[in-house]
Amino acid sequence: MTSALVAHQITVHYDRQRVLDRVDLRIAAGETVGLRGPSGSGKSTLARVLALLHAPDGGHVALDGQRLAGVRHRLPAAVRTRVAILFQSPRAATDPRLTLAELIAEPLRATGTPREAARARARELADLVGLTPDLLARRPHAVSDGQLQRACLARALVHRPGYLLCDEATAMLDASTQAHLAAVVTDYQRQHGAGVLLVSHDAALLTRWATRVVELPAGGRPTG
Repeated sequence: MTSALVAHQITVHYDRQRVLDRVDLRIAAGETVGLRGPSGSGKSTLARVLALLHAPDGGHVALDGQRLAGVRHRLPAAVRTRVAILFQSPRAATDPRLTLAELIAEPLRATGTPREAARARARELADLVGLTPDLLARRPHAVSDGQLQRACLARALVHRPGYLLCDEATAMLDASTQAHLAAVVTDYQRQHGAGVLLVSHDAALLTRWATRVVELPAGGRPTG
């Protein structure tokens, strides 16, 4: 059996509007899949379904051959931590009351990891993504968007996920920070054989980074 994260015939409605219509998408272990489409085509919704954060109205997600029933904490921690997502806006995705060190360690604490082990892992990942020790004591309002997104990437990698979903994750960053985060993700992927999904409008970025690119038309079904 080939390891993969698979969306099978996913249908999602918001109110009476159908956002996704029987969408299939497969991300194999070690593969980088680009997902491109116009605004409103459901790219972010599909990413949230694959991240096990949003239950579809139809279809299902399968993880390494196992069909999943439920989302979020309805799934065992060993299952839901296999998939991580990095969002476009780090400020919308973080608790402003926590320091960067606490943000990175947050998923470990949620699954019962002892405090000292969580702190050590947070420091290890902070170094990996290029955060200096002085930044770890700061809260989100006291750091730049790029620094906060580095912390969010560290948090996403804290459980060593098998699949990383990047939803326009570099869109708000300067070129040097984009390049650094891309290098961190690529190195992680090579070391762990992780599958990566890149949701982006940036055709050049997808051409440069993705193994293949899937087009998601507005109101349609993906091709590629």
